[in-house]
Amino acid sequence: MESLTKPSVVVNADRLILGRMASKIAKRLLTGEEIVIVNAEKAVISGRKGNKVSEAKEFLAVGGVGQGPLHQRRPDRLVRRTVRGMLPFKQPKGKLAYKNLKVFIGIPEALKNQKMETIADAESKKLKCSYFTVGEYSREIGWNQGE
Repeated sequence: MESLTKPSVVVNADRLILGRMASKIAKRLLTGEEIVIVNAEKAVISGRKGNKVSEAKEFLAVGGVGQGPLHQRRPDRLVRRTVRGMLPFKQPKGKLAYKNLKVFIGIPEALKNQKMETIADAESKKLKCSYFTVGEYSREIGWNQGE
């Protein structure tokens, strides 16, 4: 595990909508903040799980070992990649902002006593449709928790 210096912001992703959380965090990263996201597996994705999983499995089936791009299955990497999609990653400012982001499954020991914040605009109770967690999604598309 990477060494953790005092981050400026720790965001608890528990019951936050993945896309809305990622867009808010991307904006803050572009201002130069260092952000740590904890409980990545508890962020939620809106929609029906069956539809999303079947789309993902179809997408992941392309190629084989050594062929095609790498598609993430771990919850922390899925969340990190979602935030990256909302940054101008190919520009220097986007790459610098992306380096200021750390994402963890659960809460690391070093951050247990740290004050955590949430993003009110991204809370899942605002959803009027079904949703499921990133952890459930990851398990469905092939993530083994022992990795």
